Amino acid sequence: MAKTTIKDVASRAGVSPSSVSRSLRGIGGVSSSTAERVREAAQELGYSVSPAAYRLATGRTGTVAIVMPYLTRWFYAELLGGAEQAIREAGLDLLLYHVSGTEMRQRYFSSGLLRKRVDGVLIATLALTEPEIAALASLDVPVCMVGATVEGFSSVRVDDVESASMAVQHLINLGHEQIAIISGDPNEPLHFTVPLPRRDGYRASLLAAGLPVTVELEAHGPFTVEGGDEATMELLSRRALPTAIFAECDEMAFGVLRALSRVGLRVPGDVSVVGFDDHPMAPYFDLTTVVQDVRGQGRRIAQHLVEAVSRAAQGLPPEPVELRASTHLVVRGTTAVARRAGSHNWGPASSARPTGADGFWAPQDGTGMSM
Repeated sequence: MAKTTIKDVASRAGVSPSSVSRSLRGIGGVSSSTAERVREAAQELGYSVSPAAYRLATGRTGTVAIVMPYLTRWFYAELLGGAEQAIREAGLDLLLYHVSGTEMRQRYFSSGLLRKRVDGVLIATLALTEPEIAALASLDVPVCMVGATVEGFSSVRVDDVESASMAVQHLINLGHEQIAIISGDPNEPLHFTVPLPRRDGYRASLLAAGLPVTVELEAHGPFTVEGGDEATMELLSRRALPTAIFAECDEMAFGVLRALSRVGLRVPGDVSVVGFDDHPMAPYFDLTTVVQDVRGQGRRIAQHLVEAVSRAAQGLPPEPVELRASTHLVVRGTTAVARRAGSHNWGPASSARPTGADGFWAPQDGTGMSM
């Protein structure tokens, strides 16, 4: 049996061979109805575009890259899921790069690793340096960002400052004054984009309410359950004890809840807790949190990247956009009105504050986290 050719597909669909090529590669220049007719004809005939032939004929690769600092954390898995779906639907291939440390990051940006290998790049939550921006610009392909903005590149992000302020304002409205934050490490080597703006939002809300900003109520750690747990224990060892804690992500908030339960503090009776993300497990912990659609952000920016790749293939100039994703607060059972002054025994360095041999809060028999 003779091999099906692009001319066979064109004849079946009633279009030119060039329209078949454009339709099957999603590079624009044809109507949606024509593209659908071509795809149906190609499927009926069992035809697919040869990647090698496509690269030779067009000088394009039919591939885009996604660069991420983490792979196993929930946020990045969700983001990748949304982006991958849009990229696959457009008929493009995907290269995933895991920038797991400083050395890998330097190798990626300084070696021209992607030159002539991809038609577009998506960077997830990395605060780029000037040399890194220059390296990406030199690829001469569309570049899109998640969680950050760079002039000349398209982006999608939530307003981290405003969203964190919303979470802290909720606690202030409940009468809390000793509000702590569990933040990502601002000195993290991967230059993660989230910790600083969310901390800025936390501080701005306190100042706007006339409340002092004190480092005694700030603790840092990785964006993980363990990071939230350890940072909470650090907070509880200090003199300034919180009645509420804002965690910069839900996974950290889960660690906060675990640590508070372990030392016998009730949530929200003793300490209110707010997270950020609306992780799928948040409802099971009855966690009050800031909701963002991570998968939707991945899909939106990937769709824009696909469109930018199509424009580039047609020789059209880029049209960078800044997309904003909305957030809102969902109130569940981990936040409540602050206890009246003097209704707890948390006096500074008070002997009434139960401590263990390590100086941290010690669990109290018969007590635990109340949800």
